[in-house]
Amino acid sequence: MERTDIRLALPSKGRLEVAALDFLSSCGLAVHKPNPRQYQAVMPSIPDMTVLFQRPADIVVGVRSGSIDLGITGLDIVCESQGSDSAVILLHDKMGFGRCSLQLAVPEELTHVRTIADLETHVSGLSRPVRIATKFPALTQSFLADHSGLAEHDLITAEGTLEVAPAIGYADLISDLVSSGQTLRDNRLQTLEDGCILRSQAVLIGNRSSLRDRSEVLAIARQLLEFIEAHLRAEEFFLLTANVRGDSPDDIAQRMFRDTDLGGLQGPTISSVVTREGQPKMCAVEVVVSKNSIGEAVNEIRAIGGSGVVVSPVTYIFEEVPARFKALLETLES
Repeated sequence: MERTDIRLALPSKGRLEVAALDFLSSCGLAVHKPNPRQYQAVMPSIPDMTVLFQRPADIVVGVRSGSIDLGITGLDIVCESQGSDSAVILLHDKMGFGRCSLQLAVPEELTHVRTIADLETHVSGLSRPVRIATKFPALTQSFLADHSGLAEHDLITAEGTLEVAPAIGYADLISDLVSSGQTLRDNRLQTLEDGCILRSQAVLIGNRSSLRDRSEVLAIARQLLEFIEAHLRAEEFFLLTANVRGDSPDDIAQRMFRDTDLGGLQGPTISSVVTREGQPKMCAVEVVVSKNSIGEAVNEIRAIGGSGVVVSPVTYIFEEVPARFKALLETLES
């Protein structure tokens, strides 16, 4: 029977689940899960969508098969499991949480092995192929294919703890996800300087057929992207408010445009302030300023006669159409 509901899958456990829920809440897309043991929830801001909780790898499988319309998981899992049939579309590739990297790591005792070239020299002296334990055989194999000195190797696919593999002797090195690197250090392992296979973070994915053939799924994808992009963009800015002495809004605007930090997104908002008789003419100014230049902007607003400067966080900055939604439409048309 043809499915009519709209499904978003989220990670069901661990730090990625907590981070995903916190991130969505900060975007105004909070998830309500009445029972923590249930694997189904709702998103009150998008009541027509069902939220499911699955293992990160199962999310990719579900989106690829079409049993799930949209999902949030790690880029590492997507690249490893998406296949070559183009069923999985990457809607947002930089959501800013769940950051880690897939790295080659060798035992610390191999003090002479710091780079891929060092590793190639080391394995050339072995009487057998080098053994590499990993949970990401496809990504690891693709990386090794670019290094002729590692062409002879055995990939050992493992689901348990990889860090012990060199210590107990069933692998010479590992290819594993690294965040802080503390677990590697605790197990006397070190990453290679140029052994990064993939830099990963949380991403939003969707099923191509669902997005192309069901307008209601595409509409919800746009809503998700609207709030995610508006929140992420807002994190880069502050709203600066001040009163500025000047004869008119045009006069103040010209002074502000001479200072690059006071240009705003399209320009400042300026309105006349009703002052007491005998007081100098003033205007109220609002301008969006990059967080990286807030100090310079405060000094510049003072330099043109500003006072009472207030700096406030920005929650959302909505575009006319989200850039990633435009990219999604182009992908669906191709």
